[in-house]
Amino acid sequence: MSQSCRFPDSNYSEAGHRLEAMPMIVISAQRLFTPQEEIENPRVLVDAGFITAIHSRETAEIPANARVIDFEGSILVPGFVDIHMHGGAGLDVMRASPDELPHLSRFLIRHGVTAYFPTTVTAPLDQTCQALGRLADAVESSSTGNNIPQARPVGIHLEGPFLSHKRRGVHPAEYLVAPTLATFDRLWQAARGNVRMLTIAPELPGAMEVIAEAARRKVLVSIGHSDAMLDAAHAAVKAGARHATHTFNAMRPLDHREPGILGEVLTNAFTADIIADGIHVAPEVVKLFLLAKGFEHSVLITDATAATGMPDGIYQLGPIQVEVKDGRCTKDGKLAGSVLTMDRAVRNVTKFAGWSLRNAVQAATLNSARAAGLQQHGILAAGAEANIVVLSPEGEVRRTIAHGH
Repeated sequence: MSQSCRFPDSNYSEAGHRLEAMPMIVISAQRLFTPQEEIENPRVLVDAGFITAIHSRETAEIPANARVIDFEGSILVPGFVDIHMHGGAGLDVMRASPDELPHLSRFLIRHGVTAYFPTTVTAPLDQTCQALGRLADAVESSSTGNNIPQARPVGIHLEGPFLSHKRRGVHPAEYLVAPTLATFDRLWQAARGNVRMLTIAPELPGAMEVIAEAARRKVLVSIGHSDAMLDAAHAAVKAGARHATHTFNAMRPLDHREPGILGEVLTNAFTADIIADGIHVAPEVVKLFLLAKGFEHSVLITDATAATGMPDGIYQLGPIQVEVKDGRCTKDGKLAGSVLTMDRAVRNVTKFAGWSLRNAVQAATLNSARAAGLQQHGILAAGAEANIVVLSPEGEVRRTIAHGH
């Protein structure tokens, strides 16, 4: 395979900010997953932070001024895209200051994540709006580029406050609110239009109007934290919903006569995500989900909290205190997010379902990026940002290249 493409001026990012001058580099390895295709002995040409060509080693010519980096025995894959995560490395995204978020981004990069949606939890609306303002600052400043490899927050995921009381999980009941266009617009304005994903329970009065308006604004509307019957879930999809949040968790259970929301999620050809840690969903049910959704519509998320990468103890999840012990993150005995990392989720899928590493990688890259409308992420192709993870054959992260750095 040979691809060649260049932005009109490769010294500029898509946001219009000038990138720091970077040397042209050629990256080689044993294999490359685009992820839809596999290329043996690839050479990837990177210029000014973007991929300009991908060739096989036999046909590639190395430019005279290029720096060559050879990851012998490794696999090149796109940077992972996590569209549902609340924190890590001791930091909660709703509480972290702008100066602290780069620490979280550097933690994520070590686990192969190059783009993510910082995700809110239900809190008082004033607190949520304040957090959205800080997160919008982080999203907008992340596009200016720097020479430090780190994951970029590329949009905000609103998980709440439009959730079912019955299926709220650990989201505080006192802060849940009915979905209205006015409340949604208040949150949208607080985030300065940086909301890219919304989790909503479709059975709530007013939900259909909010779903339709959010979809009109190019938000990925996801049904979840829901006690919906099948008809309500189907109506949500007709209104504009096209994704499902942490399938099986915080949802009406599947019944063979009244399948409810899960009947829609498992049979409709839209994307859905799952927490593949073996705790939130049994490995056998993860396999069932992957069989139902297939290689094209399965999305891996972490639902990671501030406790991810940290020792057992007490941590914050928005306004909630959670306890982590033996890999389980709980509040009063209920699961409250996870300590999962995306690279482990990928390896778990190969173990739980027998998927190839390439297919598991697709569920953590291309599928999530396409669902969220992130054109520059989740794929290795000419013209895309140079977000590349170097994996061992077993799926361990050896190195991450973020935005060409």
